[in-house]
This record gives sequence, structure tokens and C-alpha cells, in this order.
Amino acid sequence: MMSGGGRNHVIDVARACSVLVVVVFHTLLYRIELTDAGPTLVPWAAPTWLYPLTWVLMIMPLFFVAGGFAHTLTIDRMRREGDSPAQYLASRGRRFVGPLVVFVSFCAVLFSLAAWAGPLDAASELSRLLMQLLWFVTVYLGIVVVAPRAVRLHDRFGVWPMLVLAVLAAAVDAWSFATGRWELRNLNMALVWPLVHQFGIAYQRGWWRRGPVWTAWASVVAGAALVGLLVFGFGYPPTSVGFADLPIANIQPPTLAMAALALAQCGVLALVERSGLLRSVPERAAESLGVLNAVMVSVYLWHIPCIALAGGVLTLVAIMVPAAAPLLLSPAVLAPASLVAVGLIVPALGRLELRLIPPMGPRQDLTLAVLAFGVLGFGTLLVWQTGTVVHWDRPGSTLGVVMVLVGAWLMVRAADASQAAVRR
Repeated sequence: MMSGGGRNHVIDVARACSVLVVVVFHTLLYRIELTDAGPTLVPWAAPTWLYPLTWVLMIMPLFFVAGGFAHTLTIDRMRREGDSPAQYLASRGRRFVGPLVVFVSFCAVLFSLAAWAGPLDAASELSRLLMQLLWFVTVYLGIVVVAPRAVRLHDRFGVWPMLVLAVLAAAVDAWSFATGRWELRNLNMALVWPLVHQFGIAYQRGWWRRGPVWTAWASVVAGAALVGLLVFGFGYPPTSVGFADLPIANIQPPTLAMAALALAQCGVLALVERSGLLRSVPERAAESLGVLNAVMVSVYLWHIPCIALAGGVLTLVAIMVPAAAPLLLSPAVLAPASLVAVGLIVPALGRLELRLIPPMGPRQDLTLAVLAFGVLGFGTLLVWQTGTVVHWDRPGSTLGVVMVLVGAWLMVRAADASQAAVRR
């Protein structure tokens, strides 16, 4: 990600740290206990003193801020070089093809075999729970499509699109809390995260990073104060994420509090950038940051299976050495073991995913690119909601898997329309 003439290491480091926090946090959600009935997963109910820390460590908004920053740079370059909308869509969409095809195909084979060989309901439910990760990919695919318009809206109207999105998100929250129907907040997937993405566009345009430094401090204070007001004044959930005793919090589905947190985080990013702390980093560190950012989607998709693998290995060792079980099954061991698993598995998968990313040809097809995004996005939505079991008694998940694969195939053709024309 370029800022001026060089790489913006603040954004790169923020994204890299975000991935590490996600992996470590997810190791805390369940505790493994050895009982007479065998290993048991116990959902973790965090102590109340930890609630404020969940806001400090909630980094999901940074993904969307970084996305807005990156999309703005890409769109600016596209305009300078005269690239077509088809080229923009194909170049952004093709990057999802490899990671999504590998992940969804692997899970479809695994859970479908389990469903056909054993209890269908159990396999379907486990698959659906794992696919909850795909909410992020589903939303992000939609944001990629509207990003050029979002940049134009910011350049023309400035803060007004943000205010409109914020008011609409607040209205959805009020409706949800008034009726007691938390599922209504799913509407905020199309309001809160685009709003945070809009912050990323503003950040690239110089908001917070340039001008009086007090604007960055004001953003931190205002964002933190708004989170406090929403929690203590309007009854929003006290944590950013859900726990065993508080399953529905502020992240999924999102509330306006996520946008308030993003506002504060933009101020923090700007203060770090203004300090010059990461203006230059060693070449090797910069290369590592580039690699990590390149495999960001892969790490996100595979970190839960990596945690499960690390937990399974540690559980087997704990069964063989019961005296060491409390230590082996503690988060202090599971978290680094999971990071090691991610470090070993994701690079190998990344090489496979890289081969599946379609090359850009001399010409792209806009109609196919739009269709590919639509099919891929709807397929990902279905998989997110229903899982990856391919079975005649599970039409939703079956259709979702098929649509992801068809969407990927369409994206291949959209990225190189000249080859499609030759084949015809």
C-alpha cells in the first residue's frame, strides 16, 4: 500500500497485527478439558474485568479501513492509466478465487463425506459453524464492487456519505433493540462495514494524517466516548465480541459501536504515522510484511482449522501425559502452537492457491466480471449461512458450493476474455 512515494508501513503493520490478534483470540473462545467422557470443548465466559480489553483488541474494523485505503490507491491508479471497470473488477476478484476454491472445496469434501458416512445433522451443523468465517468474505466481495463509487462519493461529498451510513446504522440498532430481534442487525452488514471502509478512503485522502494533529486526538477521544455512550447510555452489549454467557455482542452482526471504534482506530493509526515510528523499516521486515499481507485471506480462512489441529495434537499428548494436561491445554500453549500451525500450513496452501488465481489477459469482460461477482458473492453467502455439505437433503449448502465454483470459473473467463473468445 503506497502512501505518497513509498509503502505505508503503518497500514501494513496494522493488518499483520490484526491477523495475529484474530488467531490468538480464537484460541481463547473454547477451553479443552479432559473428562471421564473424553476431551470436551467448554465455551469460555470471560470475566467482566476483561470486557474493556475486548474493545482495545478488536481489530476487525482495521481490515475494512485498510481495504478502503488500498482500494482508493487502486482506483486512483486505474483512473490515471485509463483502465476499464472490467479490469478493476477482474483484478480484484481473481485474488479471491484461489483461497475460496481451495478452502470451500476442501471443506465440501470433508464434511460431505462425513455427512454421507455418518450423522447428516451433526456434519451439517459443524460445517455451518465453521463457515461463519465467510461473513467477512461475503461482505468484502460486495464492498469491492461498490468501491469505485464509494471513492467518487467521498471525493465529491466528503463526510456526508459517512453521516448517512451512520444514521442508518443507528436506526437499525434502535429497531433491533426495541423489538428484541438481534437478527435485524444483519442489515448493518451493508451499512457499518461500508462506513468503516469509507473511513479508509478518507484516511488515504489525508484525513487524520495531515493538518492539525489535534484532529487525530479528537478522533480517538470521540470514538472511545461514543463507544462508552452506546454501552452505558443506550444499553449496547458491553463487549466487542461474544462469549459463552454473552453470545450476541457488537461484532456479528455489527452495531454502530464498530464504526465508533474504527473512528478511534483511525486516529491511533494517524498518530503512529505522524510520529514517524514506521516511516522506514528494515528491508527483510518489509518483505515479511508484504508476504503476510499477500496471504491475509488464506490466514483468515484457515486459522480455525489450524487451531483445531493444534488443539487435537495437544489433546493427544495430554491424554498420554495426564500430569501435563493443565499446561498443554492452557491458552498459553495453545495460542503459540496455533500460530506455528498457521505458519507451517498456510504457506503450503498458499502455493496451491496461487496456482488457481487466474492470470489477467489483454482484455477483460465487464459482463462476465459483474456476473462472476454476483454468483461468487451469493454462493459465499449461502455457504456462510448453510455450510458446505453436498447432499440432496441439504439443497442450500449444495447450491452454495456449486455457486462458489461456478463463480470462480466465471472470474477466470472474465480476467482473460481473449482466451474465452478463442475457445468460442
